[in-house]
Amino acid sequence: MLEKVASITDRLNNKLIWKFARARRPIATDRPIVTFTFDDVPDTAWTHGAAILEKYDARGTFYIAGGLEGRVEPDRSLISADGCRDLFLRGHEIGCHTFSHRKVGSLSNRAFAGDLDRNGAFLMDAGISRRPTNFAFPYNAASPRIRQVLRQRYATCRAGGEAINRDAVDPWMLKAVEIRQPEDHALGLTRWIDDVATNPGWLIFFTHDITAAPTPYGCQPETLERLVSHAIDRRCEILPVCEALNRFGWKEARS
Repeated sequence: MLEKVASITDRLNNKLIWKFARARRPIATDRPIVTFTFDDVPDTAWTHGAAILEKYDARGTFYIAGGLEGRVEPDRSLISADGCRDLFLRGHEIGCHTFSHRKVGSLSNRAFAGDLDRNGAFLMDAGISRRPTNFAFPYNAASPRIRQVLRQRYATCRAGGEAINRDAVDPWMLKAVEIRQPEDHALGLTRWIDDVATNPGWLIFFTHDITAAPTPYGCQPETLERLVSHAIDRRCEILPVCEALNRFGWKEARS
């Protein structure tokens, strides 16, 4: 019961932020932009996901939670510090996903800021020389209370929302479409690419593990490649978050 109430609260918080956000930025593009992002970053996102993007001369954004580093779970293993550095050196963007991977609303503003500092220190020690400027909410659960902390540190924050970013959007509450199980569902996400190709905007995908036997929150390598190749076929430009912001002229998005 408590978990159900928390889920309802998370969805309500997200909807309120999307509806009442005052700070908005225009998605100014006549070419469709697609971004592939990876949360938590299981090691298969590093080994398989990154390689698939690179096959098409594309790069992605990998949101790292340092507290998960090297963790072995029953159905997945998480990326190592060396893996984070390898992704960075190969040209992928490293974003922040907190350190503790807790829902941001469960922390006080002070504790949340300290958690972000801890993740920044982890990434620096791992050899990531570019400070993360983009953030993704753990569990896609935002909180109106901590928005000022995020605005002071990051150019964007990404949640879920199952929508394409078009017209004027809140940079600290970007919407994204999940690549998840079942596999037929994931394969059917080409419809979102067709949508953004017809009516240009910014389509952000997010997923987790990329393996032959994925968790409910990932997909098979063949499926990810199908989505990437379809985006190329539909003449979409595949960019990590940081490069998409440059395309939109959002260099001064933080305040």
